[in-house]
Amino acid sequence: MSKITIGMFAHVDAGKTTFAEQLLYYTNSIRERGRVDHKDAYLDAHTIEKARGITIFADQAVMSYKGTTYYLIDTPGHVDFSPEMERAVRVMDYAILIISAVEGIQGHTETVWQLLHKHNVPTFFFINKTDRTGADADRVIEDIRLHLTADVCPLTGSLKDGVVGEALMESMAERDEHLLDQFIAGTRDHAYWLSSLQAMIRSRRLFPCASGSALQDVGVSEFLDQLHTATTVDYDEQAPFGGRIYKIRHDSNGVRMTFIKALSGTLKVRDELCYPANEVQLCEKVTRLLIVNGNKSQPVEQVTAGDLFAVTGLTAAEAGQGLGLFSDRLVYEMVPTLKSKVIFDNQLNVKEVLKAFRILDAEDPSLNVVWEESLQEIHIHVMGVIQLEVLEQIVRDRFRLDVSFGNPEILYKETIQSAVNGYGHFEPLKHYAEVHLRLEPGERGSGMEFMNACHANDLTIGHQNLIRTHLFERDHHGILTGMPVTDIKVTLLTGAAHNEHTHGGDFREATFRALRQGLEKARNVLLEPYYHFKIKVELDDMGRVLSDIQKASGRFEPPQTTDTHAVITGQVPVATFMNYSTELASFTHGRGSIQLVFGGYDLCHNEQEVIERKGYRKDADPLYTSSSIFCAKGHGYTVAWDEAEAKMHLL
Repeated sequence: MSKITIGMFAHVDAGKTTFAEQLLYYTNSIRERGRVDHKDAYLDAHTIEKARGITIFADQAVMSYKGTTYYLIDTPGHVDFSPEMERAVRVMDYAILIISAVEGIQGHTETVWQLLHKHNVPTFFFINKTDRTGADADRVIEDIRLHLTADVCPLTGSLKDGVVGEALMESMAERDEHLLDQFIAGTRDHAYWLSSLQAMIRSRRLFPCASGSALQDVGVSEFLDQLHTATTVDYDEQAPFGGRIYKIRHDSNGVRMTFIKALSGTLKVRDELCYPANEVQLCEKVTRLLIVNGNKSQPVEQVTAGDLFAVTGLTAAEAGQGLGLFSDRLVYEMVPTLKSKVIFDNQLNVKEVLKAFRILDAEDPSLNVVWEESLQEIHIHVMGVIQLEVLEQIVRDRFRLDVSFGNPEILYKETIQSAVNGYGHFEPLKHYAEVHLRLEPGERGSGMEFMNACHANDLTIGHQNLIRTHLFERDHHGILTGMPVTDIKVTLLTGAAHNEHTHGGDFREATFRALRQGLEKARNVLLEPYYHFKIKVELDDMGRVLSDIQKASGRFEPPQTTDTHAVITGQVPVATFMNYSTELASFTHGRGSIQLVFGGYDLCHNEQEVIERKGYRKDADPLYTSSSIFCAKGHGYTVAWDEAEAKMHLL
């Protein structure tokens, strides 16, 4: 029996959850169709989802159709919950992208499309709400051709009972020379054309498109049959086990559940799974295996390639991580650009609050929960205000804690624009470590890179590895605002230890001091997050938009225009544009559309203003100092960064 994972995607209010309800009904997975507005949808079962009428969590359902098991993942449609969606994308065999026949392609639609393209997920389009006033499926197909892919292909009347119709054959032949020869030669072997269609969809050379109304039950059963006919998978159950984690959750008793897609082999209860965690290889036994369907779960003894399931017994595995044959990790495309402080009554135990947020951090690593020891504050990273509102309710419902959040602030970063050497020495009485680093500017978006030019004769391999570990164990504060340092290439030049006096933590101290001392000498610059934007407006509104972009310190490409509309693309700081969608909707009377996607970090447009506002005192950071400690006559003494280099033992 084939097992196929299907992902459901859409902009908010395109009818995705209603469409999913119809699929579940037609496969006898549910007895009655639910509706979002009636708050009884099978997949939007969480209290928060029912209250808000939107999908927040990537939940799954299981359905069977004509001998095939389908795992259906309903993904969030709001941009604030994009990281949840992105984790789920990695385990999908196929995707269904639902677009409203009235509103057409919207900002989040294009974001989803780019994500599916990046991860090579074969995609079906369903144009929904064709029963509504103003619906125009043909116009939406043309927009798909223009803005998403020229390889969209209508399915209506072209694929039934395994028979590929002439119109579909012709569309396939237009995209493949061999198929063109077969079409001209009159080859009409149904099996041949069907297997060719399946191969073209799987390789993303063709994107089938159907239309109808999920609410009125028009076109959904036909689409289900076409989906079943046109999809195939090829998993190897005989290979060693390999899988990928797409979600972490905790049940009502606090038990950690790790949700996995099996990509190869077989996994049984009590089997051991090994994975990297905190720089070591951790091996743990699977204590339970569960097939999860909506809010129900069924224990099983084993799972095989293609299955979507949850396990208990893994204590430190992370969402986005590969297991077994797969050791890669997810590098997020959807990155939070805002930071917010957790506010709570001082009568609450801070350890309890932090524990709750550590659990949420395991479930959504993009939160990047940070405990600021010096401020006694908890900070989190978020996508937007809606996410904060939802988090507030989650913390109240799950942990019985009343919290709120400070106004979201932009997440700045720092880097250098000149190459320098940094030196750190740590030698209080009966301790010893010295580290020399070369700091060079890295490529934008590269993070921190490590290279090693230290010879084993100068410093043992163990100590060299320790220095590398300390460099990557946390974000390091820059000296302009205390924000994380990024896009730096760090080379270990040399170092020194003492046979008797070097203890645990000495190399951490020396490494941090060397990094900081180098930053003191370098030319430091502040970076801010940018959006890649795509704005579509009527020609009359183009001038206003271009002016707004310039005022927001953005850059734009020459607009693409038709007789009636203009499409403008470019880059703009998040800080100046995060609320622009509301402004655009106002002056275009809802006729303008905007897509905002995180476009990485670049030079801050108002660096000095931000530095002054942050008021960071580099000499008063309790976690970092650029000074070194030396020892003389049995006592340690501090040497300032600008004098320490001359006293280094290895120079």
